[in-house]
Amino acid sequence: MKKSILIIALAISIISCKEAAKEESFKSAYIDTSELIKNYTEAKDIEAKYKAKSQEQGRQLETEMSRFKAEAATFERDAKANGQAWAQQKGAELQQRQQQLQYAEQAISQKLQEESGVEMDSLVSNVKKIIKQYGKDKGYDYVYGTGEAASILYAKDKYDITKEMIQLLNDKYKAAAKKEEKK
Repeated sequence: MKKSILIIALAISIISCKEAAKEESFKSAYIDTSELIKNYTEAKDIEAKYKAKSQEQGRQLETEMSRFKAEAATFERDAKANGQAWAQQKGAELQQRQQQLQYAEQAISQKLQEESGVEMDSLVSNVKKIIKQYGKDKGYDYVYGTGEAASILYAKDKYDITKEMIQLLNDKYKAAAKKEEKK
């Protein structure tokens, strides 16, 4: 009786060891997130969109800055001729205008950063969903991210699926763009 209980216990422990060994082997891969974002067409389009907006609004501000510089140059030339009281009043006005231009520049920059941040957050969220689905479809137990915020210190290149993900994301983005064009 004792021998049969011992044999059963031994058999159970051997089976559980085999099961544990099976569970320890898993399929994993990693994606270089910096490379992914750098080569993802939608991310490039968002970056280009906000760069163009920045340049456009920057040109408008540059026009105002040029006017201000011209007024400042005129002020310096006319200050001696018009007296100290005029110079103090005009200098205060110019200083206030310079501050307004600086505030406008900061406001434009902040607005563009907020807008692009919202779009990039949405893009990142969408990319995470696609990666999650890709991982499930391909049978991965883990898909890690590397890049600027690295969570992997070393991995063999054969586990790198960055190029596959870039291709998948770009294909999905192009397909979505074609659907939008048809509408």
